[in-house]
Amino acid sequence: MTFTWTDFAVIIPLVLQCAILLFAVLVDPYIAKHQRVTMIIISALVLSLIAQNCLDYVTSYPATLDFPRTIVVIYGYTIRPIIVLLFFYILNKERNYTFFWIIAGINAAVYLTALFSKTAFYIENGRFNRGPLSYTCYYVSGIMLVYLAYLTYKEIRRVPKRESLIPIFNIVLIIGSLIAEQKLNPALHMTSYLTMATVSCSLFYYIWLHLQFAREHERALLAEQRIQIMMTQIQPHFLYNTLSTIQALCRINPEKAFETTEKFGTYLRQNIASLSQPNLIPVEKELEHTKIYTEIEELRFDNIKVIYDVNDTNFNIPALTIQPIVENAIKHGIRIREEGVVTVSINQKENSHEIIIEDNGKGFDTNIIKQSEGEHIGIRNVEERLRKMCGGKLLIDSKEGIGTKISIIIPK
Repeated sequence: MTFTWTDFAVIIPLVLQCAILLFAVLVDPYIAKHQRVTMIIISALVLSLIAQNCLDYVTSYPATLDFPRTIVVIYGYTIRPIIVLLFFYILNKERNYTFFWIIAGINAAVYLTALFSKTAFYIENGRFNRGPLSYTCYYVSGIMLVYLAYLTYKEIRRVPKRESLIPIFNIVLIIGSLIAEQKLNPALHMTSYLTMATVSCSLFYYIWLHLQFAREHERALLAEQRIQIMMTQIQPHFLYNTLSTIQALCRINPEKAFETTEKFGTYLRQNIASLSQPNLIPVEKELEHTKIYTEIEELRFDNIKVIYDVNDTNFNIPALTIQPIVENAIKHGIRIREEGVVTVSINQKENSHEIIIEDNGKGFDTNIIKQSEGEHIGIRNVEERLRKMCGGKLLIDSKEGIGTKISIIIPK
């Protein structure tokens, strides 16, 4: 048979997609090494499958090409399940897939019998004829698709819902192409439906890998921000001053010294624990940590007071959200006042939870937060983590010489 313009219209885009995918994988520095190797192999096999489809089409006539076409068809039936099997490694490379390599080998052995028997298929006078085991490829692919669906289910529980649609769509696409192979007549087209679906799945899995990288990169940034926040909180002067306070209390009030030491230890433990906390925590836990810090500061400074007005605790927030802001209010705001006051109030609104930290400190120019790398870096980190982790907002209203009001809005 000869090529038609319709054939070219299908083949050329498929080849271009595979070539672009192969190039992108080769130059992409962001995907892991094992993922790159897997995607390169898949891209190469898909390109060879497109070539196999073309050769199958052009060797279907005349009859003198029956043997070359048999070789070509064997290759096509052998390689299809292997491509599905390689998708396993994109989802999870840690599992053992020996069983599936065995059945892929059995599948290849079944179709190799076409060289000397009619068990799988045979070609006579340019006509393809099925044997008793001609559907082995579809059965093996079906088994692998069931397992691919299982792996997908295991993996999508760890990723955002919208991102999980990609592997689900790939499975549906492959199943749909297998059904189309049976219900429609693929011999009328140069490229099989399964080949088209495989090209699309390869591209979608590559996109999925990039989304995974973006998510992991964002997690790494959030972890770095948590470290920055902790380092801004546990400054040497705070450690030394607290230890000096405890030392003085040991002489005049040993019981109070013991209580303060216990609180200080709890404060340090909770700060360190926050480094390994990638998820949201109950607001009550964050308040508990904040209260430990403020009790130590109230012990050190007689002129400061922290008031809590909590009417809503049924929601979660990122760790180290309230405490750094209260610390900023004490350290850079109310210490200069004869009677410095910080008020932490939490209330439920119609569509959100609202946390307000207000002080009567010296206030500041809010424009400097955008440029500052010093005392206000904690506020910027809190704002970014609120936005990324729970879609929250942080609003600042500060007047120099009067005080500062910071509002945290957490959507329900």
